[in-house]
Amino acid sequence: MAKEFDVDRSPNPIDLHVGLRIRLRRKELGVSQEKLAESIGLTFQQVQKYERAANRVSASKLWDMARALQTSISYFFDGLPDEALNAPAPGEGPSPAHAFLMTPEGMELASVFPKIRRARVRRRILDLVRAMVDEEEGEPEPALPREPIEAD
Repeated sequence: MAKEFDVDRSPNPIDLHVGLRIRLRRKELGVSQEKLAESIGLTFQQVQKYERAANRVSASKLWDMARALQTSISYFFDGLPDEALNAPAPGEGPSPAHAFLMTPEGMELASVFPKIRRARVRRRILDLVRAMVDEEEGEPEPALPREPIEAD
């Protein structure tokens, strides 16, 4: 009798996280996919597949990437416990945060937003983005900010 297998084609949440961390570190250092690939004996397409979690990264390649990206192997797993608990169920695909960070705009915003020192300014930017989303979804603008703005 043939066994039935549940074939789930969506990437494992851990692989998604590791791929995102590879991309974040590479971008942080200003290293292209081509340059990273060359330094560890791969093609840039293989690096792309690792970053998107289309392919899993072997332990030896992760070691090579850590050396090439001047970081520890643990860097690629930082933040994983919380994300793994909140990860989408198999078949649901990547989380909205992961999908956002895989875009050029998401990467750039993620790298520059923390550089805004004033908490009040960061909150105002968030309020602006929320208002823009509400407008696109046809919801009226709220009369007051969603959370109180405190002095810096």
